[in-house]
Amino acid sequence: MTDIALDDDRLARVMLACASEPGDTVTGRLVQSFGAVETVRLGFLPPADDSKLRVDVDHWRARVGPRLNMDRAQEAFDVTERVGAQVLIPGDKVWPAGMSVLGDHAALALWVRGDPAHLSQPAIGVLGARAATGYGAHVAAEIASDAAAQGFVVVSGGAYGIDAAAHRATIMAGGATVAVLAGGVERLYPAGHAQLFEQIAKSGALVSEVPPDAAPTRWRFQQRGRLIAALSSAVVVVEAGARAGALLHAAQAAEFGRPVGAVPGPITSAASSGCHRLMRDDIAGLVTGMNDLTLMIRRAGTPLARTLDSDGTEPTRLSSSSAPARTTSLSL
Repeated sequence: MTDIALDDDRLARVMLACASEPGDTVTGRLVQSFGAVETVRLGFLPPADDSKLRVDVDHWRARVGPRLNMDRAQEAFDVTERVGAQVLIPGDKVWPAGMSVLGDHAALALWVRGDPAHLSQPAIGVLGARAATGYGAHVAAEIASDAAAQGFVVVSGGAYGIDAAAHRATIMAGGATVAVLAGGVERLYPAGHAQLFEQIAKSGALVSEVPPDAAPTRWRFQQRGRLIAALSSAVVVVEAGARAGALLHAAQAAEFGRPVGAVPGPITSAASSGCHRLMRDDIAGLVTGMNDLTLMIRRAGTPLARTLDSDGTEPTRLSSSSAPARTTSLSL
């Protein structure tokens, strides 16, 4: 196993992605320090003389080393080809530059079904509850449709509720949408969204950092939030309860320097309590429509997909029969 070709970075990264979990800090640190090929070798060889590094590597080798397997990596390549996906790694022309904000937590590789060019375009991340109310689904659709009309890609997680409303609205508006998956791009989850996932792959992209046949797990659901943050110019939580996973994803986005917004709801609604908490704790700014998100992005100094009108209030909209102008004001 230690005779892995010195220039085979893609194979090494796939081996590491198969053997370690998303966001593994030690794996990421080793890859950043030594490169993927040398990191694979460290799984079988003694580390350098640095004592601190030795402690880190010895622990990492015991945990990850037994799972490093070239045959497993080759199987991942075979499945990737079979489902019509591709494996991206840093250095590829279409590798999203936004991944650099993740540092040691960056994805080792990305499996993509669809057009990978969408991963590098200005994007809005839309997050929220699976058990969305009618209000939440309506607002998510309005924001996603307006974002698409302005030329933004809409990024979400492919789940039921808010995610699905955002993806569907983007597709109906003629825009591009990206679904960041907790499982692999062959083992699509939830299964009830099979048709939606096919539409997303045609109009945008399905993205995962785990091998194509990998199953979604609680940890992988939690870690996909950092990828949504990395791929987005700003992130908005449309609706979330007090314990919603979207709150963790919002915190991850803020940690990595992305503007975060939250949509208010009725103070009596448990479905919006998480959004109110984000605003109360100064993690998120108030969002009542796409205009607020555009201003957040502008203030953060991130390039816009399209610019604001001269008065700085109403964003310019594309003229399209499939994306008619909409009002972004919400009735609360």
